[in-house]
Amino acid sequence: ILKIMVDILHKYGYLDVLPYYKIIGEKLVRFLDKKEIAAKNYIPNGPQLLKRGSQLTPLYIKDFVKNLTEDFFEFRKLSLAEAKPKLNKVQTNIWQYFLPRKFSDFFYATNNENPGKPIDRIFFDIDKSNIKAKEAQKVALSLIKLIKEDKEFNSLVKYKIFPMWTGKSFHIYLLLNKKVPNSFYEKYIQYSKNEPLLTFTGQWAAKIKEELKINVIGGHERKPNTINIDPSQTPSGKLARAPFSLHMKDAKTIDGIAIPLTEKDLESKNLINEFKNYNPNNVLNKLNNLAKKFPHLKIVTK
Repeated sequence: ILKIMVDILHKYGYLDVLPYYKIIGEKLVRFLDKKEIAAKNYIPNGPQLLKRGSQLTPLYIKDFVKNLTEDFFEFRKLSLAEAKPKLNKVQTNIWQYFLPRKFSDFFYATNNENPGKPIDRIFFDIDKSNIKAKEAQKVALSLIKLIKEDKEFNSLVKYKIFPMWTGKSFHIYLLLNKKVPNSFYEKYIQYSKNEPLLTFTGQWAAKIKEELKINVIGGHERKPNTINIDPSQTPSGKLARAPFSLHMKDAKTIDGIAIPLTEKDLESKNLINEFKNYNPNNVLNKLNNLAKKFPHLKIVTK
C-alpha cells in the first residue's frame, strides 16, 4: 500500500498532497462551486495549521484546479521566496493554503465564510467517539430513514440526501434544492441541550436511541460511549470535510479517506471493511465510479 501511495503523493520527488487533490478536485467542481475551500496542514512535532478564506484571500475550486500546473509543481521544489516571482497570484495563494512537504486535510466552508448567510446544505456529523464504526453506520442509516419518513420536516424543505464516509465515521448531507435563511437552521435543526426535543435533530436522535439501543444524543458535546448527531458545522462560517479528502491521524499517518456513498452502500454489512482498502492511488483508479454517487441536483443559488 505504501508503495502505491508514493506514486501520487511523491509524484514530483517530494511529499505533496496537491497532485492528488488536483485530480479529485476536478470531480468536486460542481459540489464545491462558489464555496471557499480550506486546508488543515499537519506540522511534524508542531501545530496543525488551518488555512481558510476568512483569514487569507478566498480560494475556490475552479481556480484551484486550473492553476495546479506542471510548472507549479516543479516550482514547489523551491522555497516560496524563490518560487514566488514565477507564480501567479492564485498559485501563491494555493501555496499558502497547502504547504509543500506536509500532509493536509481538504475542507471547505459548508455554507460559505462569515456568519448568518443563507444555507443550501445541511449536514450531520455522526461522531462516534470511542464506539465502533459499524454502530455509527447503523445510526447513519437510521437517521436517513427518519428524515425521509418525517412528514413535518418534508413539508418544510426539499432536498437530496448524500451520505459520506469521512475517513473515520459518517456525514449525512441534505442538499437543498433552494437556499433557505440561516433562521431555518436555528429554528428546526440547531440542537438545544436545554430543550433537546425542540428541533428535529434532538427528536431524531431520541428515536434512534430508542430504536437501536445505542446511546445517541444530539449536538457536539462529546461523551464516552456515545454517538453524537451533530449539525453544528452547517451554518456559514463553519467548515466541512470535502469528499475524497485525506483523513490524517497525525503529521505522518493517513488513517482514512473521505468517500462518497449512497443509501444502498450504507446497507452493506462489509462497508467498514471496504474502507480499510482505500488509499490515494486506488481512490484515483475508482474515481469516476465514486463520483457518480453525488446526487444529481442543481442547487438554486439565487
